[in-house]
Amino acid sequence: MAEVRLQGPEAELENPTLVEGFPGVGLVGKIATDHLIDELEMRYYASVHCEGLARIGVYRGGDRTARPPVRLYVSEEHDLLALQSDAPIASAAVERVADCLTGWIVEQGATPIYLSGLPAERDDERPALYGVATGDGGDRLEAADIPIPTEDGVITGPTGALINAAAREDFDSLALVVQCDPQFPDPEAASVLLEDGIGPLAGLEVDVGELVDHAEEIRAKRERLAHQMQSIDRDESSQAQPLRMYQ
Repeated sequence: MAEVRLQGPEAELENPTLVEGFPGVGLVGKIATDHLIDELEMRYYASVHCEGLARIGVYRGGDRTARPPVRLYVSEEHDLLALQSDAPIASAAVERVADCLTGWIVEQGATPIYLSGLPAERDDERPALYGVATGDGGDRLEAADIPIPTEDGVITGPTGALINAAAREDFDSLALVVQCDPQFPDPEAASVLLEDGIGPLAGLEVDVGELVDHAEEIRAKRERLAHQMQSIDRDESSQAQPLRMYQ
């Protein structure tokens, strides 16, 4: 049965923002969301049981508690929700998962921020960040001074399916696209998502020093998942691509 099941008291939220962290190219959305949850000490709020999600249990070192692979966290202080995922989604399940989550997001009256990496070769330049939106979400991007994409593109995987559902239902959503390493976990690109995108959009100040200072350690920890994401079909992996590459 598809559902989002609360794992504690219901949160008192006014106009919440939801940050989505499905794994994708460079693991930028996952790294950024995981860091946000840790930095803000967000509370485990709900487990996600949409049809098609992997039936596995996830546990952490130093903790005996096993949990489902896709979870929601909350910070009432910051009027914020965050979706954390520890497993990729099979391409056959992407649409069902997107519809399941979209229904819950709409019920909460939340404005989602969807996150995606754009594979790019770069030197030492700061990764470029772009923003797109559905509904009236573009006004929020303009207010945060987030640039418009410089070329046509497409976002695939569960993130793309979530954006598609938002456009279909015509509700406000935001999507951030950041240039990232096409092969390895990219904490620097994740820090740009947090500093230049999520922070301004959600009215947050997030310390990204840990991401920058421990980038190599983070890459090593996440490299296995990054390789797994490379091996799956592009429609399973959340990423942005120039439109010409998709056609």
